[in-house]
Amino acid sequence: MKIAIAQLDFHVGNFEKNSSKIIESIQKAKENKADLVIFSELCICGYPARDFLDFKDFIALCEKAVAEIAGHCKGIAAIVGAPAINTAPKGKGLFNSAYFLKDGGVEKVIHKTLLPNYDIFDEYRYFEPNRTFECIELNGKKIALTICEDLWNIDDDPLYLENPMDQLIKENPDFAVNIAASPFSFTHDDRRTKVLQRNAATYQIPFFYVNHTGAQTELIFDGCSTIVLPGGEMYKMPAFKEDIQYFDLDGAKQGNGFGPYKPIDKYELIYNALIEGIKGYFNKLGFKKAVLGMSGGIDSAVVLALSVQALGKENVLAVLMPSPYSSEGSKTDSLEMINKIGVEHQIIPIMPAMDAYSNLLAPSFEGLKPDITEENIQARIRGAILMALSNKLNLIVLNTSNKSEFAVGYSTMYGDAIGAISVLGDVYKTEVYQMSTYINRVQGNTIPDSIINKAPSAELRPDQKDADTLPPYEVLDSILFQYIENQRGPIEMIGMGFDKELVYRICKMVNQTEYKRFQAPPVLRVSDKAFGLGRRLPIVAKYLG
Repeated sequence: MKIAIAQLDFHVGNFEKNSSKIIESIQKAKENKADLVIFSELCICGYPARDFLDFKDFIALCEKAVAEIAGHCKGIAAIVGAPAINTAPKGKGLFNSAYFLKDGGVEKVIHKTLLPNYDIFDEYRYFEPNRTFECIELNGKKIALTICEDLWNIDDDPLYLENPMDQLIKENPDFAVNIAASPFSFTHDDRRTKVLQRNAATYQIPFFYVNHTGAQTELIFDGCSTIVLPGGEMYKMPAFKEDIQYFDLDGAKQGNGFGPYKPIDKYELIYNALIEGIKGYFNKLGFKKAVLGMSGGIDSAVVLALSVQALGKENVLAVLMPSPYSSEGSKTDSLEMINKIGVEHQIIPIMPAMDAYSNLLAPSFEGLKPDITEENIQARIRGAILMALSNKLNLIVLNTSNKSEFAVGYSTMYGDAIGAISVLGDVYKTEVYQMSTYINRVQGNTIPDSIINKAPSAELRPDQKDADTLPPYEVLDSILFQYIENQRGPIEMIGMGFDKELVYRICKMVNQTEYKRFQAPPVLRVSDKAFGLGRRLPIVAKYLG
């Protein structure tokens, strides 16, 4: 049996485009004499559709698309993912389903059993879990058909009470198929690979895993569709790339998209993921051009390098907005990088606006000493300038704040916290520096050494440095990682050797600035625990406050 794996980028709610991609791939697979072509989880409607799933007309469009696609499955079978209506009188109204299409119609519908309800997942909000198990059959072969999470309950400490493969293996399937919508994090492919290997070793049949690629708002999908054989041999499709490749069950590999599994460097993964995230956000919303503020610091430099790769240098505007507190080096360093890349830029000094605000607010501030208020006004002036350029020139503002800053509230609401999408909001400051090294390796020293070696500073007052109010980023990021990613509280961290006073101070800063993150732009997710939908904390709370 010749099997085609279609690793594609789908768009939530874009039924016409999604169906067109699927039908085109079916025809291509048929021309290549494939018996079966496999697509990813919920590919018909795109993933995650979230509350669109509550709309009856949305589900009707899913059903219409499935019927249209099924009509093209003559002389070839296909597996596609879509919601299915639960006709039982009790339970949720939908299943998350895999449709087995054959002979111009729907041969069978298999429902997802294990519904993740953690981090960015909330599938139990919409779907009823499956409770019956059966294989599908094609050309005399039995296929154990599962959906994403259904394969993940194989750990020594399982999350769920049931393992679908334990039931399906009783029918002696010849191989297993898992269709998935598995979001990227820089550690995820390693874990996913181990899960697939363990399944193949446990059940002693080949496993075909098919994932989305592309990006949907803050979620990025790396593809990495994989075949694992019982003996441990493994083939993997490239990350972040649409493709269709073929595999014969007898092990004769077809095409050139598969390759042996090779771990990829963390910063190569993050680099490619962020580029994919920017592309997906702009393309799927119909945007073309971006604008960002260039401060002369490492964060804006990295965002500029990424955005140029994602959108093209002709589609990026860099804006310098110096104040009396901006160092000469910040301006010259920014211009050096801008000229090296060749992007358009503007220089808009903010002193006239600072003077205007000072005069405007003088009666209200009479008798009060300058403080952080005046610093925040500078940030908000810059934010207003970027938004004005966005409105007038039809540009989308890229946020340049990093995860360390977002975590401790080291950003100004309606100032440097603005933007339509946060590029580095899930990348700690120490990781940003590592990213700059990787960028210079692959882009040819795009970021000047003077930017990389400069002490971090917001430059909102004379001689200001981040170290004036924050611990060294190596220390800060270590505490933040334990608190955010590992969800360890102060007592646990103190037991690990962290300074008690510093731990409580940092945790308090994180908790007390939740209201800022609630109003921040969506953050491209590259870690296991990003700010946004995957980390839901109350804004008004006393814990460590």
